[in-house]
Amino acid sequence: MGEQKFGVEHQACQHIAQAIKEVHSLGVQMGIVVGGGNIFRGSQAASFGFDRTPADHIGMLATTINGLVLQQTLASLGIESRVMSALNTDQIVEPFHWGRALNSLQKGIILIFVGGTGNPYFTTDSAAALRASEIQAEILLKATKVDGIFSEDPKKNPQAIKFDQLTYSEVLAKQLNVMDATAIALCRESQIPICVFNLFEQGAMMKAVCGQPKGSLVMGG
Repeated sequence: MGEQKFGVEHQACQHIAQAIKEVHSLGVQMGIVVGGGNIFRGSQAASFGFDRTPADHIGMLATTINGLVLQQTLASLGIESRVMSALNTDQIVEPFHWGRALNSLQKGIILIFVGGTGNPYFTTDSAAALRASEIQAEILLKATKVDGIFSEDPKKNPQAIKFDQLTYSEVLAKQLNVMDATAIALCRESQIPICVFNLFEQGAMMKAVCGQPKGSLVMGG
């Protein structure tokens, strides 16, 4: 949503798509999991008086909107991508299929995974860890608005301590809110390193992919 408080901002979409294009130009195979918080967050459910399950369904549909927006933004830059959904919305996007996903990656097509895991009570973090495991990813990049993992929210506490590298166990033990515990545990089981970086810092995604991240790395332990 960029600098807006709600919805989709064209400039933000272009920034993200350009960063993806730079990495894709290296021949890197990419699978992308998008969230839907700019449209609806599960945390809003209580204040709306909604039950958790339908609230999560709304959130999963929001990720589908963002996935289509990202696909079209990439297409405007001449980049081919496919949107695959964990939900049955096949009149709009195709369902996730493991074999087709791997085949598309081998052809250099960017995959955009939407619909979360397809189940309520699971976050898009869990979906990212799941899809990363399924496509045998070498690393999971967690794009955020801060420069890595901190002891506290650095936007609220400027004295927050930044961690350059942590083990999966340390992230869980310290209850750091970089990703939910389910996602961290799955990455630990699959031995997929997690790199947390600031998406809006120029060239940050490229540096993360090239092994020169300014963010934080989670691996081992």
